[in-house]
Amino acid sequence: MDNHEIIDRLKYIIREMGLTQGEFAQRIGVDSSNLSKYLNGRLPVNVSLINRVVVNMGLSKEWLVSGSDLPYAKQPAATLAEAVAFDGTIRTADRRGTPVYDIDVTAGALPRARMFASENIVGYVNLPSIPEGCRIVSVSGDSMQPVIRSGDFIAVRELSNLQQIFWGQIYVVVLDDYCMVKYVRRHQDPDWVILRSENPNYDDMEVRRSDIRDMMFVQHIMHVDTRM
Repeated sequence: MDNHEIIDRLKYIIREMGLTQGEFAQRIGVDSSNLSKYLNGRLPVNVSLINRVVVNMGLSKEWLVSGSDLPYAKQPAATLAEAVAFDGTIRTADRRGTPVYDIDVTAGALPRARMFASENIVGYVNLPSIPEGCRIVSVSGDSMQPVIRSGDFIAVRELSNLQQIFWGQIYVVVLDDYCMVKYVRRHQDPDWVILRSENPNYDDMEVRRSDIRDMMFVQHIMHVDTRM
């Protein structure tokens, strides 16, 4: 095993998931100070750490150890998007927190630059569980119910590499004519992907990867609870 390359892949996963080292340590069940030592090279990466990452994050062991294949190529990972409840309050005077955009990502296709233009910001939501770098948009429709309900908000995060797909996770997928929020599943043909809904009344869609104009990872699902 190449210790340095495994550390680089661990850092890549932490970065792509938008997690802090402490949050990642909690998810894989190791002490955060020990994880820091692994990532800094002060502790050698061992089989126990690798197995914890593979089991708790649904990661491909082959990819983590050797870099071959894709991070989640061996099996669909458990959905990493966390559901959080909030009271629907969007603060306009207080600019702290995550920006909320007046955009329904299922209502049409816009280039990312226009989608996240500053004039589309309607306010901010300050929830400590949402990592820095996310943006909040709304979702309509019932294709992802009950995981995502019509009228829910989602916190999305831009990807540094569109070729590295986390199979089985929820993404905003942008095509030429429209956007969708779907699970992205691996296709037997590497030039295609499968877009799957949560609602069983919707059929799977097969889409060429070359037809995908953009993708955003769904980091959090925000259920509006007015009783809060």
